[in-house]
Amino acid sequence: MCGIVAYKGRQNASEIIVPSLKKLEYRGYDSWGIAVINENNIEYVKKSGRIEGEDIEINLGDANIGIGHTRWATHGSVTDENAHPHLSNDGNVAVVHNGIIENYKELKKFLETNDFKFVSETDSEIIPNLIEYYCKNVRFKTAVKRTLKRIKGNYSIVAIERETGIICASRRGSPLVLGIGEDATFVASDIPAFLDYTTNVVYLYDGDIVLIDEEISFFNLDENVEVKREIEKIEWDAEQAKKGNFKHYMLKEISEQVDSIERAITQDKELIEGFAKDIKKARNVFLVACGSSYHASLHGSYLLGKNTSINAIPVLASEFKNYINFIDQESLIIVISQSGETVDVLDAVKMAKEQKGKVLAIVNVQGSSLTREVEKYILMNAGPEIGVLSTKTYTSQLAILSLISYSVNNKYKKGLKALKALIKYVYALTSKNTREYLKKLSRNLRYVEHIYTIGRNLEYPTALESALKIKEVSYIHAEGFAGGELKHGTIALIEKGTPCIVFVPEKNNEEIISNMIEVKSRGAYIIGIGSKNIEEFDFFIKVRDAGELNSICQIIPIQILAYHLAVMKGHDPDKPRNLAKSVTVK
Repeated sequence: MCGIVAYKGRQNASEIIVPSLKKLEYRGYDSWGIAVINENNIEYVKKSGRIEGEDIEINLGDANIGIGHTRWATHGSVTDENAHPHLSNDGNVAVVHNGIIENYKELKKFLETNDFKFVSETDSEIIPNLIEYYCKNVRFKTAVKRTLKRIKGNYSIVAIERETGIICASRRGSPLVLGIGEDATFVASDIPAFLDYTTNVVYLYDGDIVLIDEEISFFNLDENVEVKREIEKIEWDAEQAKKGNFKHYMLKEISEQVDSIERAITQDKELIEGFAKDIKKARNVFLVACGSSYHASLHGSYLLGKNTSINAIPVLASEFKNYINFIDQESLIIVISQSGETVDVLDAVKMAKEQKGKVLAIVNVQGSSLTREVEKYILMNAGPEIGVLSTKTYTSQLAILSLISYSVNNKYKKGLKALKALIKYVYALTSKNTREYLKKLSRNLRYVEHIYTIGRNLEYPTALESALKIKEVSYIHAEGFAGGELKHGTIALIEKGTPCIVFVPEKNNEEIISNMIEVKSRGAYIIGIGSKNIEEFDFFIKVRDAGELNSICQIIPIQILAYHLAVMKGHDPDKPRNLAKSVTVK
């Protein structure tokens, strides 16, 4: 959710931190702040709203140590006072914090009885004051340890001490990564914050505390020992995380799907076939995910059910606890996540492991919490996805699940060939001509209040994902349905001019066409997506038929449509209201 950046080096800290915070805007925020150590003082700026124009040029002197934060309000309203960083009463400690302190009321009462005062409504202000309390008797690092041992809940925290200039950072269930540059060290919620400066990273484990002083040292609270953490080189580069010639990240990432799908299927054959063997050996198979990844999971379950004798059950991660009695050592749980940091997904993994289930993952971010919790994983290789909406990572998930499905049926080579052939279809769908064509449709739809999407069989998950894309970014109410469900209530909402997007495969399409005619006869405006134009279509979007891989192609025009609708309605498609890229708190 929120974003953290810390810097210690030779350059001006504020000039590094504020632009780096801008690179984390996709995480969502409603206020922001920065604090630096300048001539033995902690100076800070905190503001509600977005980082705009002149804010980029904020200069807090020549300080070369600082922390910054973008906040999404949980405890306390959106005010300058509630923005981070928060300072201790004595002004010696400043802290930025992501997460929720579950026992903050108890800790606040404890501090108030020890004469501490509070100036914000947040739970986060507990942390610097608790560190100050312990600093009376011990050094900064030990005070941080004692503070973290008293805090309940998931968190990522960075604290700086005025007197020593030490940065201390820790995480538990919330992302935090180090960037190791030349004469500089970074701490951030996500890698794009420091990609302009380094591709050398250290991934922190749950319970890790890193101390950044003259040297960098690591301690793990759970193990209660000093630990070593290796520096890893990431393959992402700064250019991948920039918009280039595109106005928005969302459009850039939609346009990158030719490359991202190709990278997704360029996998170690043994890894893919290993996943397939695990699926065949399991007594129960669960595909666990949230949001768009759940729709990919639903599609994967359909593919496995259609082509094999495997019954793979798609489960929303937040509802996984209701399936826990079915999990044992013969169960296989495949979790799917772009970030690898979604709290509901990580909770589901822990529950599955407690029941002795075997847990695998499909994930985009190397070194994420998820990669360290599972037995093995497949990387999507989509590169950084900065836009809040899942676009290229969604089609990467579909491609990998399709390849696994072929492999379960002992047809890896056939699947790889089909997916490679698909790429030329994707190239046409992401072209400028297609984008301009769909802009015409967005003009027709931008003032509507409701849009319905329908599909059957493998096109049903596409209908769900399409509705999600439209409402996420345009704020038009959209709902996806299985075609056969229309007559069970939803058809009552259809009136003259109601837009209905219909996904039509080339084969076995009689039933969905029948559903389409039902809504057409009641006045619906029909937008057809398929390989052939049909008389009943009011607007036709041609997508060459790819058989069982249709969902990879058919979602792309809807991604583009959603983008144009957002822009035409005056919304920022990269920062949809109330949404964040990674949901790390419940």
